[in-house]
This record gives sequence, structure tokens and C-alpha cells, in this order.
Amino acid sequence: MLITDTGVPERFIEVDEWGSETMSRLDDGWCAALDRRTMSCSIYLNRPLICREFDMGGPDCQEERLRP
Repeated sequence: MLITDTGVPERFIEVDEWGSETMSRLDDGWCAALDRRTMSCSIYLNRPLICREFDMGGPDCQEERLRP
């Protein structure tokens, strides 16, 4: 959920059934802002707060990468 204005481009934002803004996901569940070629965030400087609080390569990050 996007709870602060970080400048996420509109093309990566979806509005859920309750009116909350969330990051768009692709059909396979991965974030739409993920550059699949480099496996890095294509909007890194404008990433949402939750992504800023997520330690890259940390235990939570590794766990998320293993999820189907």
C-alpha cells in the first residue's frame, strides 16, 4: 500500500477495491517496477516507503524472493 507520496509513476499504481493505492503487480505476482533483466527496481529513487524500509538482501528480502 502506498501511504506516502514518493513520486511513484502513475503507471505503477493501482487502486484497490477500498480505494487504497498499491503498487501494480504483473500476472506472476512480481512488482511491475522490477526490471527483470537486471532484477533491480526501475523506480529506485521514487520507490514506496515499504520498499525503503526493506533491507535489500536482508532476511525479509530473501524470504520474499523464495515465495511462489
